[in-house]
Amino acid sequence: MADEIKIAEKYRKRRNKRINQVAVAVGGYASLHLCKEPQHTSIYTGKAWVRDVLQGHSTRCYNMFRMEREVFFSLCTELQQHGLTETRNVGIHEMVAMFLNTVGHALSSRMQQERFQHSGETISRHFHNVLLACCRLAMSNIKPKDPTFQHLHSKIQPGGRYWPFFKHAIGAIDGTHISCVVNATDQTKFVNRKGRVTQNVMAVCDWDMCFTFVLAGWEGSAHDARIFDHALTTPSMNFPHPPQGKYYLVDAGYPTPVGYLGPYRRERYHLPDFRRSSALENDNEAFNYLHSSLRSTIERTLEFGRFEQEGSYAEENNDDDGVGSSHIPSSIESSSHMARLRDSIRDQIIHYIRE
Repeated sequence: MADEIKIAEKYRKRRNKRINQVAVAVGGYASLHLCKEPQHTSIYTGKAWVRDVLQGHSTRCYNMFRMEREVFFSLCTELQQHGLTETRNVGIHEMVAMFLNTVGHALSSRMQQERFQHSGETISRHFHNVLLACCRLAMSNIKPKDPTFQHLHSKIQPGGRYWPFFKHAIGAIDGTHISCVVNATDQTKFVNRKGRVTQNVMAVCDWDMCFTFVLAGWEGSAHDARIFDHALTTPSMNFPHPPQGKYYLVDAGYPTPVGYLGPYRRERYHLPDFRRSSALENDNEAFNYLHSSLRSTIERTLEFGRFEQEGSYAEENNDDDGVGSSHIPSSIESSSHMARLRDSIRDQIIHYIRE
């Protein structure tokens, strides 16, 4: 009888323990999903805040979203045409406002949750939806206005300082390093020569200071020549290759196949060097001076120059030590044709100076 009582007591304790475990689980579920305390309860919702900003003084829109009101509405329309759709609780204007306010002021998700009164999941989902729409918008807009490159830009027309030396130049190519945040396991690949975690971005612009091609996402440790090689040899990149007889201006960090004209190496090239001493030491420097002056267009294009000053090294891959793309494995080799063209242009410049 005593043994039976002990066994019954043992089973009763097990049963009570299981009941307690189930009760705790049910209570936890109820508190999380059934009896939740609302977190975002402010009466000033994100939708109301965005409407107030857009209907208020024009400076408020610029300060909050980093663009004029008309540009904001135009961007919303463009993004809708590129696949951005509103949801039941969040409209297009609020989605775009979330995105612009985040990137324009480097705000965290928690700050945006409080500002727009949405959950972290909602903020993240709509941010990435707008980002994807912006990528699609970029693919349809960042391209040459004249795909055939037949139009002669006023900057290199007769009477200008670059005529007739660079009359066939259609744009400039450069790279810049922009700070980025990556996983700890990938940080080593993104550390550049100055020890910063960056991504190496290659861009092409025309003489109107408009980007015609941008390739972002490469590691900061990648050399400009490697990114250049990838852009030119990957059909899916849709790189705007120069037609026969035309060429882009590149710096010493790039190879010079047909269609890409670089400077003379081991000679002065950057404009600040010429400003310190205006006297030309040899004929090659005369070519480098005009080449650098015209190619500097891309460094002044929009915010590209600012990125180079703040988050990168503008001249790090362009050292005048003769180090270029020759030590970088590449399927694109420099062309003797472009070397002869460079010599021909140099001779024209020297002849013009001596006259």
